[in-house]
Amino acid sequence: VNKYLPDYIGFVFAKSKRQVSPVKAMMLIEKTDERVKKAGVFVNEKADEVLRITKDCRLDAVQLHGDESPSYVSRLKEYFDAYSSTEVWKAIRIKNINSITAMKEYNADCFVLDAYSENNYGGEGKTFEWNLAKKAKKYGRIMLAGGLNPQNVLMAIDTVCPFAIDASSGLETNDVKDGTKIRDFIYLARCGGNKEELMEEIK
Repeated sequence: VNKYLPDYIGFVFAKSKRQVSPVKAMMLIEKTDERVKKAGVFVNEKADEVLRITKDCRLDAVQLHGDESPSYVSRLKEYFDAYSSTEVWKAIRIKNINSITAMKEYNADCFVLDAYSENNYGGEGKTFEWNLAKKAKKYGRIMLAGGLNPQNVLMAIDTVCPFAIDASSGLETNDVKDGTKIRDFIYLARCGGNKEELMEEIK
């Protein structure tokens, strides 16, 4: 991450194979280049705990990836708007067009669109119908997630033209973040497939 400088690095505080404790996150954040902003991923967490971890870890954004209600999201956003510059991102698991229309109920700085899964709050590395994501843009800034990797990131950007893109499992090899995949993903996203510019970035 420090070598390739993505705009954000995410720390998962919800139960998952990628979960980190707040103490571990703080240790990692101390070693993270200050140019990289920090986001925390929460699932149905108590608001007080989200606020505590956000303060302790100096998070730039909180990503709410569970069944958080519109009122819950609004309360957090009102607090952060008043006392810090931390953004509130609401993840929406896209199953059909109804998933998109539900977005109008939320007051969030950004919407993270992920694939719907019956058994998991994450998209399990799967993509969804990107044309639905295009329709979602009228409700606010869109961060596209779900199954993105170096092989499909250019098509995803070209199709949706989102505010930002999010990747996790697509940048791993054997469940471990892969430096080469991270490099390729970031360079492709930033250079738009321009080979000459890409080679210059790599140098």
